[in-house]
Amino acid sequence: MSHVKELEQKYILGTYARHDVLIERGSGAYLVDAANKRYLDLLAGIGVNALGYNHPRVKQVLRKQIKRPLHISNLFYHEYQGRLAEKLCKISGLDRAFFTNSGAESIEACLKFSRAWAGRTATNGSGRKFRVLAMDNAFHGRTLGALSATSSKKYREPFEPLVPGFEFVEANNIADLEKKFTPDVCAVLIETIQGEGGVRPLKEEFYRAVRHLTSEHGALLVADEIQCGLGRTGQWFAFHQWVDPSDTRMLPDMIACAKPLGLGIPMGAVILKEHVASAIKAGEHGTTFGGSPLACRASLEYFKILEEEKLLDQIRENGAYFKSRLETLKDLPVVKEVRGIGLMLAVELNVPGKDYVRKMLERGFIINCTHDTSLRFLPPFIITTKQIDKSVRALREVLAEA
Repeated sequence: MSHVKELEQKYILGTYARHDVLIERGSGAYLVDAANKRYLDLLAGIGVNALGYNHPRVKQVLRKQIKRPLHISNLFYHEYQGRLAEKLCKISGLDRAFFTNSGAESIEACLKFSRAWAGRTATNGSGRKFRVLAMDNAFHGRTLGALSATSSKKYREPFEPLVPGFEFVEANNIADLEKKFTPDVCAVLIETIQGEGGVRPLKEEFYRAVRHLTSEHGALLVADEIQCGLGRTGQWFAFHQWVDPSDTRMLPDMIACAKPLGLGIPMGAVILKEHVASAIKAGEHGTTFGGSPLACRASLEYFKILEEEKLLDQIRENGAYFKSRLETLKDLPVVKEVRGIGLMLAVELNVPGKDYVRKMLERGFIINCTHDTSLRFLPPFIITTKQIDKSVRALREVLAEA
């Protein structure tokens, strides 16, 4: 461990405050460090390892693919990209897909596509539509465009001036949305459930107001489902709790996704409606690594496992159970609120949560704290009720020490 830390301190750009733990392997919902201590991962690699670690079906698929090309350029076809695009379109209700390498890249593509679409198809009567409305408390990524749509000063200020044309709306405040929705708005960008902002769901009436306003005034609705999508809530996408995939009129115009899509292999996607896709011309956007054979094949297996093992039902059931167990902690003075849907949950504290994250880690549980006071839980979809009970008992002990 000491040698690893020395190398990192000497050669790695230190953008993360790492825990003093050297991970060596994993199995199921557990990680194991170099000292053979086990940790129940209630964060799933920040929402990536949705099927846990060392899944036998995933290993089998990857073994097969490493005997074939891991990467080919997008100048050529391979057999998995079209199949994965078809799957994403069918589960979402949208029409086309573009593959990326990360969530931030997916957001960047959505922003570019929004402005290209508006420039070719929309007019405000006196000039080009270009402005994007995002939500306060939002986090969309760390690249320049995604950061411009992220409201927190601590992320923004070191890199200002950012991309112009962004304004923030108070989430779930329809009056504020209507006030700021001027004729030059080309898109409204939402997180259906704000993740880094503390696991804060949008309300159905706000989502519908955004959809009606954008449809009526010739703008796009872009849903960032990077953290809350692809099964995390027990639906394929979090907005499906309100809108059926067949109700195309109420669906978003674009969806940004990533996190579990490649099961740990860098992978993201933008899913688009046809009217947006048709405004993007060949050569106007691209990706070197997006949609590789390895990532696409792993992703197809992800969807097969979720469907064949009926994991969406399990996520809804275990998510409701987990939330109910967390609700029992509200008798503790430090606990203010419990939020979330499915296996995307948070305990809001009255005090900073960083020390509680450390204490849980010492006891063998991995969680994190967002927005200073929100303890976040994004466990693997395979988590059991016994593991949930064990986690909540430990959390009660830790929080009671306050």
